[in-house]
Amino acid sequence: MTETNWTRTRTLVFDRDNAQTMNRIAKTVFRPIYPVIAGNAMSITGISRGRCLDLGTGPAMLAMAVAQAAPGMTVTAFDFSGDSGEIAEENIRRAGLGEQVVTAFGDVHKMPFEDGRFDLIVSRGSMFFWKDLKSAFSEVLRVLAPGGATYIGGGFGSLDLKNQVIKGMAKVDPAWDCYAKKKTGDDGHSKFEQMFAQLGCQDRYRIIDDDTGFWIILSKD
Repeated sequence: MTETNWTRTRTLVFDRDNAQTMNRIAKTVFRPIYPVIAGNAMSITGISRGRCLDLGTGPAMLAMAVAQAAPGMTVTAFDFSGDSGEIAEENIRRAGLGEQVVTAFGDVHKMPFEDGRFDLIVSRGSMFFWKDLKSAFSEVLRVLAPGGATYIGGGFGSLDLKNQVIKGMAKVDPAWDCYAKKKTGDDGHSKFEQMFAQLGCQDRYRIIDDDTGFWIILSKD
């Protein structure tokens, strides 16, 4: 399956081989980042109970990290790829988290969830590959519960982990480009400012752009 993305950085191919490759990398080079990102998400939003949605979950590593850090939270690991979903389900089963983490499938631009379902919505790396950013965030707002918040973007959790991953990926895949090259360009912040103004939530978001990564914190009254 070939996909384009709103950043126009490259054309993506999502198939079983790529899903398996991502699973291997997530369990090795990327493995240390997920607990840190999960912790950052809950610390910054102040949300560690209720329902969490992990968008573009892939092998479900972030979804499982949230569940392990927050026993009072149920997590939905959401992805459009059936191949990734099968891998995620196996990872969840092996981790013994089947009672706390469930998988779901669909398009981020039209999610199969009722309004206001999730208290916390997280996503690492997926946003940069969404076809229509405004449409996707409109859906995020729809399924976000009142009092809920998002932690959506990309990064490695800390500068040390970023350097560690880049060094590790240089050995695994010298052609790999880190997420920072897929950001929004020099007009990144203004792009989001305009988009959230159009969505009527310009006073309910902030951008974190530091050593932890590039993250959108969007709240819902």
